[in-house]
Amino acid sequence: MQRQAVVAGQFYPGSEDSLRDSLSLLIAKNTSPKQVKGIISPHAGYVYSGAIAGKLYSQVEIPDSVLIIGPNHRGVGAAAALYPDGEWLTPLGTVSINSRLNSLLLRHGRYLQSDSIAHNSEHSIEVQLPFLQYLHHDVSVSAICIGHGDYEILRDIGHGIAAAIKEYGENVLIVASSDMTHYESAEVVLKKDKVALERALALDGKGLLDVCHRGRITMCGVVPATVMIEAVLQLGAQQSELVAYGTSGDITGDNSQVVGYAAVVVN
Repeated sequence: MQRQAVVAGQFYPGSEDSLRDSLSLLIAKNTSPKQVKGIISPHAGYVYSGAIAGKLYSQVEIPDSVLIIGPNHRGVGAAAALYPDGEWLTPLGTVSINSRLNSLLLRHGRYLQSDSIAHNSEHSIEVQLPFLQYLHHDVSVSAICIGHGDYEILRDIGHGIAAAIKEYGENVLIVASSDMTHYESAEVVLKKDKVALERALALDGKGLLDVCHRGRITMCGVVPATVMIEAVLQLGAQQSELVAYGTSGDITGDNSQVVGYAAVVVN
């Protein structure tokens, strides 16, 4: 199965040359990137969040295998949809789906279903791929698009992911794709995002999910971030770091309604 690049030319440049040029500006050269277990990376158009994502990816050593977990913005397809074997296309070429990791994820993840429908028009996973390809041209990925879920279910999915990675036996980077608070004043967004990021940086998946629900914090990838946190804790994660933070207002100059973007590494 081949998944087309549906937001090329919208969220990021649509030609190979222009995309490479853009990524070369967004990703600083780093001779000593760190091996980490998980990251939270924004997924807006590169003009808005690309610099924040680029700063994040410049600090991370990209292994041969990456698992990307993104939110289901449209609510279609399976609730926890693992993209089937095949490949994804971007202007930089094809990215192979890791069939062995996919098989292990399905074996250990009782809530995961093999499903392409949830992924067909979802941008949150796609926008991560050019960063990964630019830094590791033959990277392979597995991709989970996930909607809402109770904490107990998300913890179970996270634990299943960890079990799959342990059996896989090689380093796998887990990318949680998420923007932060949406379409409120910069002042409100900063306050809300501070609360959410405190829980994320404490590696408190339940706390992150709870504060976003109670505080009406519209962190669209709170579910992927919660799953990532639960997985990396099982893989021995002990610390986290906020690499960068900003809002769309930093780009547009209009702070009346902004979206927040954060870059977090977990190890």
